[in-house]
Amino acid sequence: MNKTIRRASVFTLLLVVALLARATWVQFYDGKALADDKDNRRRAIETYAQPLGNIVVAGSAITGSAETSGDLKYKRTYDDGKLYAAVTGYSSQVFGATQLEGIYQDLLDGTDSRLKNPLDALTGKRARPGDVITTIDPDVQKAAYEALGGKKGAAVAIDPATGRLLAVVSTPSYDPTALSGGDSSAWKKLTQDPDKPMTNRALRQPLPPGSTFKLVVAAAALEDGLYSSVDARTDSPDPYTLPGTTRDLSNENPNAPCENATIRTALQYSCNNVFAKMAVDLGQDKVRAMAEKFGFDDRSQDVPVRAYPSVYPSGMDKAQTALSGIGQFDVTATPLQMAMVSSAIANGGKLVSPHMVSRTTDGDGNVLQNYDDSTHSERIVSSGTAAQLQSAMRTVVEQGTGTNARIPGVTVGGKTGTAQHGENNSQVPYAWFTSYGTSDATGKQVAVAVVVEQSDAARSEVSGNGLAAPVAKAVMRAALDGKG
Repeated sequence: MNKTIRRASVFTLLLVVALLARATWVQFYDGKALADDKDNRRRAIETYAQPLGNIVVAGSAITGSAETSGDLKYKRTYDDGKLYAAVTGYSSQVFGATQLEGIYQDLLDGTDSRLKNPLDALTGKRARPGDVITTIDPDVQKAAYEALGGKKGAAVAIDPATGRLLAVVSTPSYDPTALSGGDSSAWKKLTQDPDKPMTNRALRQPLPPGSTFKLVVAAAALEDGLYSSVDARTDSPDPYTLPGTTRDLSNENPNAPCENATIRTALQYSCNNVFAKMAVDLGQDKVRAMAEKFGFDDRSQDVPVRAYPSVYPSGMDKAQTALSGIGQFDVTATPLQMAMVSSAIANGGKLVSPHMVSRTTDGDGNVLQNYDDSTHSERIVSSGTAAQLQSAMRTVVEQGTGTNARIPGVTVGGKTGTAQHGENNSQVPYAWFTSYGTSDATGKQVAVAVVVEQSDAARSEVSGNGLAAPVAKAVMRAALDGKG
């Protein structure tokens, strides 16, 4: 063989090797990237080639799958879609998946590697999809949804001892079934609705918490030793002039006994002067430290849906710190966050991490992960401080601003809030109520937070007691005695 032929042969061999290497790269690397591309139609066809796994509440599936006539053989369906939309999110053939549907998409469509047996792994066969078992109590969820009714708002209920979320409700709601098949008109209608029904107000819309935040300030004052008990007289002039200004901070009830009031009385009548001065006396750093213990400023709060952080601001002057003490200025909180505050107080000062998924299972019902066994608890305040705050919250309901939450046979503690909305409070205020209830018969507990963002009530009638407390009452009754 002459030199020219030999060189040509070597060159040809190198070309073949390069071709094989490229083919291997495309098949095993680029191929996977193409297969995983969200715009790859084959991926959608594979995802919806079989019925999806289900999201389950109290042993019953609240989701399903319906056969279609297109190349996407199945689409997602929802039972009581509006009732559970804040829990499930949606799974759409076109618009993707959100909340539990999105977080557990691989489990629900059968592509999760934990679902495959050794033979499936070798053959590439699609595994049977798994299920997501929630902590939601259907009676509590329904009570919250019906009590909110036509109001724009949200409610969250937590079992303080376990951290299990019993209800997560946001209104107005929407039916995720409308999006399952990719109806662009339904998507446009929902996304352009000024009431934002697809916003999860329970977890993802922090608002000024108003006077409900006074519980955090009271906890900081007791833990710091600024005051020895909720019945100790405070140093609180009425009116209280915001530091560095000539502005007097008023109280909702000008006849309330707020001058130098005890923490119990100040919570009972929701005295702004007491908690504004208390925040200044503590200093913003101590108030922030207590707020962060309760969960404020946590940017990785997963339940497992990622909740938007509630915020206690920094860099304030003394006047702003005073306003933060009554849940105004730039303080924001979600209903989940304010339910966590009441939950920790009700649980003797310990906060158990909230979660709304109990466990995940494979297609045969075998447990893949048990979230009830992996909850984390943290002491927020001492048991003594918690007991004092429980007592003061009971006074609010029994004799103060929260009387609409009273329930026969249930010991109820709570705190109302009416938060300013808009520049110079030009818009309708937000009505809040955060609470706990303990059954006198069984000792069973629940913590509930409610916000009413907008209702048909006249502005003069907007209050935490008038709008939010009755919702919390219905939720607590459903959780503790099943009467809704």
